[in-house]
Parts: sequence; structure tokens; C-alpha cells
Amino acid sequence: MSSADFKQAAHATSTVDRTETAPKPSTALPPLEVDSTCLLQGQRELRIHHQGQCYRLQATRQGKLILTK
Repeated sequence: MSSADFKQAAHATSTVDRTETAPKPSTALPPLEVDSTCLLQGQRELRIHHQGQCYRLQATRQGKLILTK
């Protein structure tokens, strides 16, 4: 199987309906990747609500990210 065939097969399996049963963590899909500029949209701070808690994602002047609760 060529690498192109493998990628195509991997993509086909990623479109499987996940509503019936959740996959085990060891068989989960790879994590999503999002560019920080897309999240922050020109701002230096973003608030994320997760399970009833509010988290703060900050971009520092040095270009680092800090996530605090």
C-alpha cells in the first residue's frame, strides 16, 4: 500500500459515524491542530469555557501562550 493509499484509507476511516459508540482513547483520532492566530484573532486574550469552568489563554509579549484557570 503506497503512502497516498494509506492517507486515503485513514481519511475514509475518520469519516465514520461516531454517534453510536465513542472510540477508546488508544484508537482515537489524532488531535486537531489550530493556529493560535485563528483562535486569538488579533487579540492577546481568549476565554475558554470548559465543563463549567472559565479558562484564560493569553499571548505574552515574548510570543508564548499561558493557559490559566
